[in-house]
Amino acid sequence: MLPEMAVAAIRTSGLTKDYGGGHGIFDLDLQVAAQQVLGYLGPKGAGKTTTIRLLMGMIRPTRGSAYVFGLDCLREAVEVKRRVGYVPDETPEFGAMRGGEVVAYLAGLRGGVHKDRVRELAERFDLDLGRPHREYGRDDRQRLSIVLAFMHDPSLLILDEPSRGLDEERARELHALIDEAREAGATILLASRSAAEIERHCDVVALMRRGKLSRLMRAEDLPAELEERNRKALPS
Repeated sequence: MLPEMAVAAIRTSGLTKDYGGGHGIFDLDLQVAAQQVLGYLGPKGAGKTTTIRLLMGMIRPTRGSAYVFGLDCLREAVEVKRRVGYVPDETPEFGAMRGGEVVAYLAGLRGGVHKDRVRELAERFDLDLGRPHREYGRDDRQRLSIVLAFMHDPSLLILDEPSRGLDEERARELHALIDEAREAGATILLASRSAAEIERHCDVVALMRRGKLSRLMRAEDLPAELEERNRKALPS
């Protein structure tokens, strides 16, 4: 009897979201193995956030398919959201709800979260969970998104520009948290415009350009690749 093949943490086939005018993502074939850390690198408009929103079931694809641990990202979006720790590109509005109430609400949707874990994360990021969300500044909202993503120790983390808006100290704390999740065996998709951030954490890098996967490569080869691209871009 043949051994059962391991289910990919993320798998897309021909995944396309066509907004028109060349905007969106096109025919994306991507596979992320369990416990792999994938860097999703590209400039603004390259298709990183669109890909992630499709994986989270927030938008419908024009065509193609996407799966998270074998779950259809569109038809089984609720279960996908339970299993994934997600830092979005833009934090949602929670109005008058206090930070702690937002935590409790999402913890309930995920089947419960240990209070000590929430307290630890809030302390690490110096986040006051007693304040109403509408009083949070941009950096507060980003720190809350990080707490929400990591608090249930998910098997898959999807992080869309997670360090954006953080000061140097909080960014260091985030990098430490990502390292800890990796050591614990989490699969991570880290989308960023920062090559340094990608190099620091990732095994494999997917280079995105104008909505298409330009190249899939080892992270250790990224500096040479970027240097070559910069050289070709210089006027002769």
